[in-house]
Amino acid sequence: MRRAAFHLLPLVCLALAACGGGVRPGSSAGVRAAVECAPFARALTGISLSGAGADWWSQAEGRYTRTQKPDIGSVMVFRRSGRLPYGHVAVVSQVMSRRQIMVTQANWVHHVVTEEQPVIDVSEAGDWSAVRVWWPPSGQMGASEYATFGFIRPDHPVGHDRLVAATPAAIRVAENGR
Repeated sequence: MRRAAFHLLPLVCLALAACGGGVRPGSSAGVRAAVECAPFARALTGISLSGAGADWWSQAEGRYTRTQKPDIGSVMVFRRSGRLPYGHVAVVSQVMSRRQIMVTQANWVHHVVTEEQPVIDVSEAGDWSAVRVWWPPSGQMGASEYATFGFIRPDHPVGHDRLVAATPAAIRVAENGR
């Protein structure tokens, strides 16, 4: 009897873990969607910029506030690199601390929209010019550092709850190319 219970213990633990429900921040869960980062960020924030993510920084000059400080609803703009030949944009969904934020983004993982993904500032100056980003397939922070320009603030930023609620509609808009 004792031996049978010992063998059932792993199955019971797995069943209980499955009942935990929900998706923890930074998990690998995401919505499959054939959208690029820029159209998704535009649909989610209302920032009226287009083209490659890296080009948003120069396009925003004189049109939107550009800053080195993240705020909920602002768009973090990644510079071009070997891994990001067009750059990248991600929307800040939470500010956790001076050097950690959560983002919602499209296509960091190919054809997936991920929500509440951790990003940490690894710059020497603490100015968000270099970051590390959560890599959902591994379930941990990515090892690579990425250079960023900073953050673009939309004209009418929204809070966390409204941002989360708007994500499904932003996916649909970006998929339809509107």
